[in-house]
Amino acid sequence: MKHLTLPQLRAIWRGDGALTLDESDYARIEASTRTVDAALKSGVALYGINTGFGKLASTRIDDDKLAQLQRNLVLSHAVGVGPELTERVVRLALAIKIVTLAQGRSGVRRVVVDALYKLLQANALPVIPSQGSVGASGDLAPLAHLSCALVGEGEVRLNGEKLAACAALQRIGLVPLTLGPKEGLALLNGTQISTALTLDALFRAQDVFDAALIAGAMSTDALKGTDAPFDERIHLARGHKGQIEVAARLRTLMEGSAIRESHRSSEIDQRVQDPYSLRCQPQVMGACLDVLNNAAATLEIEANAVTDNPLVFAEDGAILSGGNFHAEPVAFAADMIAMATAEIASLSERRIALLIDPALSGLPAFLVEEGGLNSGFMILHVTAAALVSENKTLAHPASVDSLPTSANQEDHVSMATFAGRKAGDIARNAANVVAIELLAAAQGVDFQAPLKTSPVLQSAHAAIRAVSPRLAQDRSLAGDIARVCGLIEAGALNQR
Repeated sequence: MKHLTLPQLRAIWRGDGALTLDESDYARIEASTRTVDAALKSGVALYGINTGFGKLASTRIDDDKLAQLQRNLVLSHAVGVGPELTERVVRLALAIKIVTLAQGRSGVRRVVVDALYKLLQANALPVIPSQGSVGASGDLAPLAHLSCALVGEGEVRLNGEKLAACAALQRIGLVPLTLGPKEGLALLNGTQISTALTLDALFRAQDVFDAALIAGAMSTDALKGTDAPFDERIHLARGHKGQIEVAARLRTLMEGSAIRESHRSSEIDQRVQDPYSLRCQPQVMGACLDVLNNAAATLEIEANAVTDNPLVFAEDGAILSGGNFHAEPVAFAADMIAMATAEIASLSERRIALLIDPALSGLPAFLVEEGGLNSGFMILHVTAAALVSENKTLAHPASVDSLPTSANQEDHVSMATFAGRKAGDIARNAANVVAIELLAAAQGVDFQAPLKTSPVLQSAHAAIRAVSPRLAQDRSLAGDIARVCGLIEAGALNQR
């Protein structure tokens, strides 16, 4: 199996990507299985293979109970609570688990990897509660729920239909597995849930970022702001890669705008500098882009990593206990994504506030004619403010917390699973905030008629108007927000 890139992971997340296993993968898998078998025959104590787990690691297990040990491990750890993980997250988690096991460091048999692969191919996704992992010793509870499906326990969503796991296995031509030595432990140990959740947040954040650049450019034009702050010379003088890229994209987005040309030499362009939410877009959004790119690099490594314990090295027969299951890198990446995405939404909300304020915008109050009779975008801004405030609380880093577990054997944990989950919540909130700005900016551009915005922004404007007609008088805009948010989440507004 080749290294999975972020575009490949995104394709799997969307449901239109695939994995391939080849004979070199199976050779590594089988070599690691033989290494575990040889070690067992030697009589040596092997953590989690012929001993108990965690604080019970010193308890030796009889050979005739090793299969029961692995099954008991899976069932006893399946104690997650809360809402189900989304199908996109479970699909990613399955794929990443296959990747780590295929590297031949986990001591599992080929049949286990093949069963996981068949689940992924058939879109048979184990039902996994979202809460119950502290992001160290692996994502134990959620991965136990994933693993339950292999032994015919728990539930599976087969192409969206929820079934008992045994029934789902039967439909796709699998039988419940009897786990061999090390296999339950290998399935439960790892950062696959944390990593999948954080990749989900990353992909959502990237789509929000792209849409927010369009929203920011359209708002700038609707407000008759200047594009002078996006001049390349300003950003080269500072040197940050993200800032330079964002300025270039904003220039492209606004290029050819008749609205911009209409006031290039006018009194408007001689006014005091535009507010920061317009003028400092390259600096703020560029910093967000750099943070998202740094997090993406960490997650690509982690998605291809071996995060089991102990690890099997067939080259020399060593079986080594370590801590690759500790998800600290993922927790930091998730918290970085959370902070960056919260800032994207915060900047967007400030531009919404500009658009609806006639003293600053030069546009009708709340972007509607017959103000007073109509409230226009008044309460849409309140919704955006509520979401931005919620994000500020959610953006508090989870990675700075740790709570010892397993009678202090596992005395420092990452909280990466929660970090990834709340980063995804922030991205969903941010998508709604940016959707509101896009609606407001499109309305602002409408008020500049007959002048037109740039060709690129006209295309985005048309996409918005295809799902949300111009607001002539008050109506509920909840559906409009949802539909524009759907465009963002589908990547339909991206102009890369």
